[in-house]
Amino acid sequence: MAFAPSGPEASFFEVLDQHRASLLATLRRGGGEPAHEGTRLASSSEVLASIENIIQDVITSLARNEAPAFTIDNRSSWENIKFEDSVGLHMISHCTTRKIKSDSPKSVKNFALILKILSTIYKLVQSNTYATKRDIYYTDSQLFGNQTVVDNIINDISCMLKVPRRSLHILSTSKGLIAGNLRYIEEDGTKVNCTCATAVPVSSNIQGIRNLITDAKFLLIVEKDATFQRLLDDNFCNKMSPCIMVTGKGVPDLNTRLLVKKLWDTFHIPVFSLVDADPHGIEIMCIYKYGSMAMSFEAHNLTVPAIRWLGLLPSDIKRLNIPKSTLIPMTKRDQMKLDSILKRPYVTCQPFWRKEMEIMGDSKMKAEIQALTFLSSDYLSRVYLPNKLKFGGWI
Repeated sequence: MAFAPSGPEASFFEVLDQHRASLLATLRRGGGEPAHEGTRLASSSEVLASIENIIQDVITSLARNEAPAFTIDNRSSWENIKFEDSVGLHMISHCTTRKIKSDSPKSVKNFALILKILSTIYKLVQSNTYATKRDIYYTDSQLFGNQTVVDNIINDISCMLKVPRRSLHILSTSKGLIAGNLRYIEEDGTKVNCTCATAVPVSSNIQGIRNLITDAKFLLIVEKDATFQRLLDDNFCNKMSPCIMVTGKGVPDLNTRLLVKKLWDTFHIPVFSLVDADPHGIEIMCIYKYGSMAMSFEAHNLTVPAIRWLGLLPSDIKRLNIPKSTLIPMTKRDQMKLDSILKRPYVTCQPFWRKEMEIMGDSKMKAEIQALTFLSSDYLSRVYLPNKLKFGGWI
């Protein structure tokens, strides 16, 4: 393979290789990737037929002088969410629903907007063309009001039809970045050669990328763009080569999550997360690993339960003698977020995570990754991450 070897000696990766062997053994014991019900890539004819059935129901209701309504799974209730260690958070098969009624003043506008977007999706699928969520918003920005309305309706439609958003021919603009030892070909034939020196935007059509090639020993998910750029500036990727780095620039968009999932499914290399030692950072890590309530109906296509927490661990703050002056007091909102995470079903199977969160809660202090610069400007890339990777400092 044509990736230039410029990283550490082979012995550096011994613990990483053992970790990968353990992950592969777990997969083999489970019979490979678990097969689950849930959203799957649907053919164009299936999507068109599903939309036609929904419209037929609307016409039937009108013919009976009844007010049409859409029945949608309730995505905002923990009662409808099940946790499995091998999948993360996903919707139960027989969950509570909510009705979007055409004769209710509260929901009549939402009913009309769903119809409008269903019409747009039908035309896109029929003509085999694609549009972004932003494109749909600008078809009538005054009617929709804001982008969030469009985003929520598209997720509702995806949930209602039980197909992933990609099958609806709707793309979202990617905000994520990727760097490192990776090559692939886009659906349109464009060859993408990620390097360790500069970042490449995450594709807006992850489903379409093919011929992925890498010899990476690990994938590092970096919470914040500023940290990601600093690691690039410090030449971390080259020094730790072969590796891959990804950032979703905060809360990850769908494409960044799909890319991480695709890299895991294709190569089964260890995946680590580097987040701030605060409730917000932990929440972001949990989204990559276990998914979110809002997208639980598509969990099987998005979650990577094999992800490990590399840093910044709350226990690292004391271990490294980071002074209190570089820490930030937790706000009431932080405490509420931490309490919320501690109550989630996946924390029970992560005792080491719970211990770290309890350390944070007891200290009532949080820390950004930048707190490590107190030790030295390049401590993160020169000492902290290499030691963690070499000696297995993840949980």
